[in-house]
Amino acid sequence: MAGDCAVVQPHAVSRLRTARLARSTKPFLARGGSDVPRCAGCRLVLSHCLCAERPVVPTRAGVCLIMADIEALKPSNTGWLIADVVADTFAFGWARTEVDPALLALLADPQWQPVVVFPGEFVAAQRVVTELPWGGPTANGAASQCPMKRPLFILLDATWPEARKIFRKSPYLDKLPVLSLASEHISRYTLRRSKRDDHFCTSEVGALCLELAGETHAAQTLEAYLGVFTHHYLQAKHQQAPDRDGVAHRRLRELAQLAIPKVRAQN
Repeated sequence: MAGDCAVVQPHAVSRLRTARLARSTKPFLARGGSDVPRCAGCRLVLSHCLCAERPVVPTRAGVCLIMADIEALKPSNTGWLIADVVADTFAFGWARTEVDPALLALLADPQWQPVVVFPGEFVAAQRVVTELPWGGPTANGAASQCPMKRPLFILLDATWPEARKIFRKSPYLDKLPVLSLASEHISRYTLRRSKRDDHFCTSEVGALCLELAGETHAAQTLEAYLGVFTHHYLQAKHQQAPDRDGVAHRRLRELAQLAIPKVRAQN
């Protein structure tokens, strides 16, 4: 029912947002200066709460979000959606002069094969990979092949200028392979505008990564969830009720039904 917020556990991006708010000296206002009450679980206005629609899909892949300073505070941020869907999502705030020890520990965790997702045109060719599994540089610079490790996609969740700065000024990323995504898709994200149609929002990049890792159902679910989120966000902006029986919601429910037989088979 509209306005009924389901109780959801705070995930990595939610916890990062809470920590960032605690350091703020003044309240953060969303674009337009609106101070309308928002759901803590999905950041939407209460009448358009999305928590009951939240899908969680088991994945072997993980996602590590390195987020620009106020990115986690923005209601339009879509890294939040990845954390909703992919249980193994980690989120860290970025600072030029320091790095969270927990991030370094994650990158060194032997269960993961981390890879930075970034356009290959800005990277030395020997670091670039385009498919999984890959042979990438290890900590000592030697080539390695790690098909048994779980892929950990490192996404720089920021505006394009901020993402380039994070990439250039984060030495702990320098020895990691760089995944360059080649996609002919046109971004359908409409909440923030880019000058280029091939610049994707963070959630779209996450879906492309999951697809590349063979996590097709998770990728499709994340795409559908972005569609539902975008619909709710824009309807709230225009002060119109969301269509919970519309195309976007039906697609998300269809994908949820497809997952039920797999869960029963595992049990």
